[in-house]
This record gives sequence, C-alpha cells and structure tokens, in this order.
Amino acid sequence: MRDINMFRCSSAIAAEKELVSQSKQLCRDFIHSRIIREGFIWSKVEPDLPATHGALVDISTVLLKLGDELECMRPCVYRNIAKQLNIGVAVEAVVSEAFLSVATEILSMGITWGKVVAIFAVAAGLAVDCVRQGHPVMVHTIVDSLGEFVHRSLVPWLKNRGGWGDISKCVVNMDSSAHDHWLSTAVLTWRHFFKTMYIYLMK
Repeated sequence: MRDINMFRCSSAIAAEKELVSQSKQLCRDFIHSRIIREGFIWSKVEPDLPATHGALVDISTVLLKLGDELECMRPCVYRNIAKQLNIGVAVEAVVSEAFLSVATEILSMGITWGKVVAIFAVAAGLAVDCVRQGHPVMVHTIVDSLGEFVHRSLVPWLKNRGGWGDISKCVVNMDSSAHDHWLSTAVLTWRHFFKTMYIYLMK
C-alpha cells in the first residue's frame, strides 16, 4: 500500500512538472512570435526546454490565435507594458516581480482561458519591451516566471481540465454564442487588466 501511494505521489509530481514544462514552452513560442512580429531577433533555444512538438504545436497555434484576437481588440493594453507599469527592465527581480504581480491580479477573481491568454499576452508584451531596450536575456526570466506562476496558481486548474489541450475548445466548432462568450471574456479581461495596472502602480 505504501509503495502504491508513493507511486501515485511520484506520478502526480511528474504530471505537475510536465504541465509547468509545457507552459514554459508555450510561453516561449508565444513570446518568440511577438518578437518576430515586431521585427526583432531573439534566439528561443533554451537548454532545459525541449522543442515544441506533437499536440503542443496545435495548442501553441490556438493560444496564438486567441492572443491575436485579444490584442486586436485592445492593442494598447498589451504594448509598452514596462512603461505602463513604470518599471525598468535591466534588473531580473524587478521584471519577475512585476510580471508575477500582474498575473496574480488578473486571476484574483477567478480563472478562465481568456485570462490565461491575457497573461501570456502580458508576458509577450513585456518581453518585447526587454528586447527593444537591449535586455534580451530578460526573456528567459519572463519564461521562468510564467513557469513559476503556473506551478503556484494554475496547475490544479489545468489538471481538472485535462491539461493545456482544453484550450482548443475555445476555437473548435465555434458558433456565434461561443464567439460571444469568448468576446465577453476578453472584454472583462482587458478591463481587469487596466485595474491591475492601477493597483500595481499604487503599491
């Protein structure tokens, strides 16, 4: 019985680590796409992260499409993140703390896929700021910070949904009612994001 419990515990830990690893890969791909879109160059190769492959490629595509839609609705919200937060991007601790604070506030009233996408968009916007200001190494800090955030705040939620693949339900066979639901979620997300910025600046 003890061996069975130890096996279950070990399996649970491995599953959590896999979710965190996948989150970092998805974040890395999301950031890389935004950096390329802005005309910058950044190597996304990291020794501790395997290349995105298999089903994770499709999930990454869905995440990017949802991010595009969210950013198109309110482009100013997800640009110049560092300026909005009134922070410099030369110090790792400052960048990490700012990102984690905003991500925590976004989910403070509950978790939805819309809010999760918003967190990725914030991470990407902040990463673009870092590259633009000559601190590309901070991109890795942001990826690691998102991994830490997922481990701390999202793993149980993701496990209850069977993992990252559940996000595909946001775009597969999307009828008008589902589309309206996504848009309403996105609107609530950017409104909360503005509130988050204010709370962070008032700290």
